Amino acid sequence: MEMNEAAKAVLDTIRNRRSMRAFTGGMIPDDVLDLILEAGTWAPTGKGLQSPVIVVLTKEEDRRYFSSLNAKYSHNRAAGFDPFYGAPVYALVLADSSSSNWQRDGSCVLENMMIAAEALGIGSCWINREEEMFASDEGKALLVKWGLDAEKLRGVGALALGYAARKPGKAAPRKKDYIVRV
Repeated sequence: MEMNEAAKAVLDTIRNRRSMRAFTGGMIPDDVLDLILEAGTWAPTGKGLQSPVIVVLTKEEDRRYFSSLNAKYSHNRAAGFDPFYGAPVYALVLADSSSSNWQRDGSCVLENMMIAAEALGIGSCWINREEEMFASDEGKALLVKWGLDAEKLRGVGALALGYAARKPGKAAPRKKDYIVRV
């Protein structure tokens, strides 16, 4: 099959994306961040319900508090551990748990944003533990503070977003039995 340039670019972006765990201090320009966030809004959702919500943290004080809350649920309990690796932007994805597809919907949002970030030269890393965090009293208090429904919304994941502090490593080869045709 002969591919056009657009198809090649999309597939190369997917192949080249890596999780970044070191960021420079530089803030992502608003127009670039807006494109990344918009990509999340175009993710497929079950029955077209658009159950996810994206919360963006850019203020240092908000990020510091949220990072410390996330660290409470991490397996890495080292003093000073930053589960967001110094990223200047956190994109938190929650979804309405009354939708049977809430986790899948939110996961698609995160993936779309990671691919868009890669295409725009922005590093990303999927951060876990948001489900546990937003089930806690502290997490629910944040949702209320942000004017969100703490009873329906559940955490799916978050992205650390920013300019990569180093070049990504080479991808591991894909495992031999990744695809099974029957």
